[in-house]
Amino acid sequence: MLFFPGPGSATGEDCAEFHCHGGRAVVAAVIGTLAGMPGLRAAEAGEFTRRALLNGRLNLIEVEALADLIDSDTEAQRQLAVEAGAGLGSRCASWRERLLDIGAWVEAEIEFEEEADVAQGLDSQAERAIADLVAEMEAVLSRARFGERLREGVRVALLGRPNAGKSSLLNALAGREVAIVSDTPGTTRDRIEVMLDLDGIAVVLTDTAGLREGGDGVEQEGIRRSLESAASSDLCFWLAPVDEPLGDVPHGLGRDVRVVRTKADLASGVPDGAWCVVSARTGTGLDSFMERLRSTARNLVGSGEPGLIVRERQRRLVESAVAHLRVARAAGAIEVRAEEVRSACRALDRLVGRIDVEDVLGAIFSRFCIGK
Repeated sequence: MLFFPGPGSATGEDCAEFHCHGGRAVVAAVIGTLAGMPGLRAAEAGEFTRRALLNGRLNLIEVEALADLIDSDTEAQRQLAVEAGAGLGSRCASWRERLLDIGAWVEAEIEFEEEADVAQGLDSQAERAIADLVAEMEAVLSRARFGERLREGVRVALLGRPNAGKSSLLNALAGREVAIVSDTPGTTRDRIEVMLDLDGIAVVLTDTAGLREGGDGVEQEGIRRSLESAASSDLCFWLAPVDEPLGDVPHGLGRDVRVVRTKADLASGVPDGAWCVVSARTGTGLDSFMERLRSTARNLVGSGEPGLIVRERQRRLVESAVAHLRVARAAGAIEVRAEEVRSACRALDRLVGRIDVEDVLGAIFSRFCIGK
C-alpha cells in the first residue's frame, strides 16, 4: 500500500493505493473487503479528476485535455491532447494577466479623467494593448477548426443511390465486414461508422442509407440521417457504379463533395469527372483512393503547429473574449470600455473553470472511466 498525503497528491487530498498481486479473484476479494467498511464506496466516473479540479490541482482546460488523452485513438490525437492542453492553459494565463493590466489602465484612466494628459496617455496604452491581444487571440482562433477536426477525427460520408457499392467500399477499407452487403435496395437503414488511422490522423468513414424516392418509413428515416451526416461531414463521397450513368449529384449534400466511381471491374476506362475509380471486389484503385484520402485528411487538419483550441466550448469563450475586446476598443465611454474588459476577463475565467464550472462538469466527467 502506498500513501500520498495531501495537498501534494494528485487530488489535493490524502490518498492511498493498494497494489494487488494475483488474478481477478484476489482483486475482487480486496474490493469486497473494502466495500464492507463503513464510509467507503466506489468512486464515481471521473471523481478523482473532479476532486483535483475542485481542489485547484487542475484547471478545466487540463481536465478536458486529460479526457482527450484517455479517448485518443491515434498518435496525433495523443500529441494534440498533451500539447494543446498545456499550450492553451499557459496562453490563457498570459491573456488574463494582460487583461488585468489593461483593466488597471482603464480604471486609472477613469480616476485621472480630469487630468487630460495623464488620461490620454493611459488611453493610448490600453488601446495598443487591446489591439495586440485581439490579434493574438484571433491568430489562435484561426487554427481552432484544425484542432477540433484533429481531435474529433475527419468525418467522411459515403453517399449514393441504393446498390452504389457504399457498404462494399466501407468493408474493403476497414479490412473486415462491418456492413451488410446485399443486392436488395435499401439494405443499409442506419449509419455505420469505421475509424481509420491514416498516419496518425483519425478519419471516420460513415456508410449511409441509399438516397432514393419511396421506400418504407424506416428507410426514409435512414435517408434523413444520411443527409444529416452529409451536412455535418468534412468531406462527402458520392458513389456511382461505372456501368451506370452518373446522373445529377444531388445538391446540398455537404461542403465538399467528390465523385467516386465504383465497381471498376464491370467496365474499362476511367469515367470523366471521377475523383477516383475503385473496385471493392478486386481491390482495383483502393491504394490510390487511400493515398488521396490521406492527403486530403492532412490538408483538412492543417500543417505546422496544431491548434491550441480543440473544443467548441473553448472556441466560443475565446470568441466571446475577442468580441468584448473589440467593443472595448471602439467604445467612446470609458465606463463601457472598463466593463467590456471585465467581461472579456470573465470569459477567460470560464475557459479555465474559475467561474461557472458546474454547468460543464456533468458533460465532461460522464465520459471518464470509473474512478479516474
